[in-house]
Amino acid sequence: SDLHPTPPHPEQTPTPTAPPTHQQPPTPRRPPHNQTRTPDPIARAVHEALTAHHGDTQAATAELQRRAIPDAMALLDTCRIGARYDIVGHPPLPDILRKKSAHGADEVWEARPHWTRLDPPPTPHEVTALDINGAYLSALKTHLPLGALEYSTGNVHSRRRAGIHLITPPEWDHHPYLPNPLGNREEPGPVWVTEPTLRLLQRLATEQYGLLCDPPVIHESFTSGATEQLFEKFRQALRDAREKAITEEDEVTLEYVKSMYSKFVSTMGESNFNRALYRPDWMHIIRSQAFVNLWLKAHKAHTAGLTVMRVMGTDELHIAGNWRQVFTEGRGVTQVKIKDVYTPETSRQ
Repeated sequence: SDLHPTPPHPEQTPTPTAPPTHQQPPTPRRPPHNQTRTPDPIARAVHEALTAHHGDTQAATAELQRRAIPDAMALLDTCRIGARYDIVGHPPLPDILRKKSAHGADEVWEARPHWTRLDPPPTPHEVTALDINGAYLSALKTHLPLGALEYSTGNVHSRRRAGIHLITPPEWDHHPYLPNPLGNREEPGPVWVTEPTLRLLQRLATEQYGLLCDPPVIHESFTSGATEQLFEKFRQALRDAREKAITEEDEVTLEYVKSMYSKFVSTMGESNFNRALYRPDWMHIIRSQAFVNLWLKAHKAHTAGLTVMRVMGTDELHIAGNWRQVFTEGRGVTQVKIKDVYTPETSRQ
């Protein structure tokens, strides 16, 4: 497990020699999970909260949710021991990433989907609203800029870098069966998008995706050298704790883990609750990656012959047809849950 690092000095294998006449049986090697130096911080926190509240699961859950942000940052520090890349928590930021007012927004468009198919084919089938599990948890695996963002111009994109890009997006009018990967943006003209949105648009302009659109045109960029691995051990630790909690029907741990990753993402931009990180670029990129992942699931359903009826927010996909031929039902991060089942005639706002 990522939370259980192996000792830095493994046992030395002695030089083979002739066995003595009365050889002692070898000491059995302990299983790897017992060779840890520190206990699982997630399990420890849950145990301490339950003990402090005398087994009251509601009170323990409420306490764990309150401390989810500092606990997530502490877990991140644990997972970062010996990491190859440093986390730059407070880099200088371009003006496009600064809010225009206290309650306003910056200039970055995250491409959040809010789409309903206007001309669904006549079908007797019911529609199933699917819930994508752990959307933000999965989105932690994305290309993140490591250092301060550097400005550049021109229609040039390096796969080794990531950041925010001012693009003229391609037209999408001739695809009524799938949502615009740019989300429900109505304003024409250039728009600042994140790395995941740009890479999705570039992919959709390739033969692999049937040339669904023209490539986007890049005008300006703020980028830095990037990696997909920055939060990988952190993501795996949370994923493993989540899976264990589901297996053991441990709702306290499940709610705690969900609070850790969702609040981690929502407060890394600008928040009084997490002053250790001020990376609105990362927040936008991770959110956009969740939206890209949802769009790709809609595309997967469509190419499998299913009818995509709605694509909403971070984790909601409405499908007509036998969706089980494409997706696996369950609570794992690679699976989906049923949120609702309704007929196409049902009015849904």
